[in-house]
Amino acid sequence: PAETNRLQRLAVEGDSRGIPVLFGYDVIHGLRTILPVPIAMAASWDPETIARGQAVAAREARAVGIHWTFAPMVDIARDPRWGRIIEGAGEDPYLGAAVAAAQVRGFQAGGVIAGPKHFAGYGAAVGGRDYDEANVSDYELWNTYFPPFRAAVEAGAGNVMTAYMDLNGIPATGNRWLFTEVLREAWGF
Repeated sequence: PAETNRLQRLAVEGDSRGIPVLFGYDVIHGLRTILPVPIAMAASWDPETIARGQAVAAREARAVGIHWTFAPMVDIARDPRWGRIIEGAGEDPYLGAAVAAAQVRGFQAGGVIAGPKHFAGYGAAVGGRDYDEANVSDYELWNTYFPPFRAAVEAGAGNVMTAYMDLNGIPATGNRWLFTEVLREAWGF
């Protein structure tokens, strides 16, 4: 906290615009208090307990000056070769959506901005290779991969993190359809 406070003072007092720094960090399953990994929390099928756990993590993050978490990871993962499956709720879009909403509510109740990630289709990487392309039909996007993100947005997520790969041949980071037509226009983010 002392270092983040020092940096914040430099940013606000050392610049004529006084723009504060937004500190972010990957708070996936706790910060000081370590919680079960997200797939284990999802296995509880208890959204309220999940929300309470993430609120604890958020309060601990806020206490050290973190304002924004690069979490929850809400990607649906159906390929066991993908090394990040423990960070999400698994392969079921219904459970994934319930867990995503619970985590967003918990993080934001604890005072940090929730940033559900990785929009979208990241968990469908070819061959389970992290950062590899994903080729996903519209049917699969809308019915499998989008529901957790939509639930997170409807729960009030303050941020949505882009995926790192190409989705159907277009880099997700610059995919106008994903960010403008789906996220902003269809879901009102």
